[in-house]
Amino acid sequence: MIPALHANYAELDKYWQHKAKEAQKSAFQAYSHNPEEVTDSVNKQVGVDLMGNNGTRRNLRKYNGPCRAENPIDRCWRCRPDWMKNRKRLADCVIGFGRNTSGGRDGAFYLVMLFGANDSHTIDEIMQITVAFNHFGQGLVQRMPRCRFGFVHVVNNDYTHWLMYAIGGSSHPTIISQGNRFIAPPDPNAKQVTKRDYATTDEWSKWQWRSEGDLMMNGAFFLESGEPLKKNPLSTLDMIGAKPGSYVSRLTRFTGPLKCKPNKPC
Repeated sequence: MIPALHANYAELDKYWQHKAKEAQKSAFQAYSHNPEEVTDSVNKQVGVDLMGNNGTRRNLRKYNGPCRAENPIDRCWRCRPDWMKNRKRLADCVIGFGRNTSGGRDGAFYLVMLFGANDSHTIDEIMQITVAFNHFGQGLVQRMPRCRFGFVHVVNNDYTHWLMYAIGGSSHPTIISQGNRFIAPPDPNAKQVTKRDYATTDEWSKWQWRSEGDLMMNGAFFLESGEPLKKNPLSTLDMIGAKPGSYVSRLTRFTGPLKCKPNKPC
C-alpha cells in the first residue's frame, strides 16, 4: 500500500509541475510591458460605455424591467437571449489584463482573490490583474484582493463592508485603486482600506499604492505610498480617466447571482 501511495503522489507532483509550467508560459505571453496603457484602456472603455448609455444618472431603485447592462463587460454578454448556448462567452468579454487569458473559456471556472503563491515565489512579479465592477459586501473580512506580487488595477468596485481590511499586500505589489467606493465598517479600528504585511515602514513606503477618484465614506481612508501615478501624455480625446467612485452604484448595479432563464436575457 505504501509504495502505491508514494507512486500516486509522484504522479500528482509531475502533473502539477506540468500545470505550473503551462501557467508560467501563459503569464509571460499575456504580460504587458506598459501596464499603464492597459489601465488607461479600461478607463476609456468604461467612459465610452457610459457616454453611449446617455451618461446620465439613473434611478437606482429596485429594477424589474427588461435586461439592462451598466458596464462594458455586462454589455458584452448579459442581455443576449441565447446566452445558454455559450455559457463561457463571458471569458471573451474580459477587459484589462485578463483580455489575453484563456482560463474559464478553455479550462475550468475559478475565482481567486489571493494573488501570488507565497512571498518567496518571485516569478509572480509578472502578474498583472484587473479587479473591476464587483460588489464586496456584508460578511466579507479581507482579501478583496490581497496581492503578494505584480501589478493590480482595482477599478470601479463597490466596497460596502469589511471586517479587517479591503485591499492588502505583502511583497512589494503595485496597486492602483481608481474610482472605487469604500464604505468603512463601524469598527473604529477597521477604517483603513489597506493593509501591508511582513514589511517595515521603510520597505512598504516604496511600494506604489495609489488612490485616484475613490469615494471614501464613513471614515474610510486609503494609505498611499510610493511614486504618484504618471500623467499620460495622450490628449484628452484619447485618454478618458477612471469614472469616480460616485458612479459605482450604477456600474455594479446588477452584480451578484443572476436569475437567468433559457431563451431570455439575464
